[in-house]
Amino acid sequence: MILPAAQMRLMSQFARMAIEANMVIGLRMAGMMGLMTQAPGEPFRMVAEKQAALSESMMAMASAGMRGHSTERLLAAGLRPYGRRTRANSRRLTTVKKSR
Repeated sequence: MILPAAQMRLMSQFARMAIEANMVIGLRMAGMMGLMTQAPGEPFRMVAEKQAALSESMMAMASAGMRGHSTERLLAAGLRPYGRRTRANSRRLTTVKKSR
């Protein structure tokens, strides 16, 4: 059973990741439509990072499960790799690049 405080932490972690993921999707689509500049390898990166995040997430969840952690910690471990990537992508895609 997940405790209320743990439930709130998990929900806020998921909500933050969902908001950042939607922002990243919008920015990438704008780049693909030519509305903003985009790095040449962005479409490839978009696909490759999902495979790496899935692998890392599965390993983290398996590791937490084998250690006997609570359900909340198991789910949080599974979300962490995706959260790190969405946070990094949103920062990278929203950073204004200065021209020289």
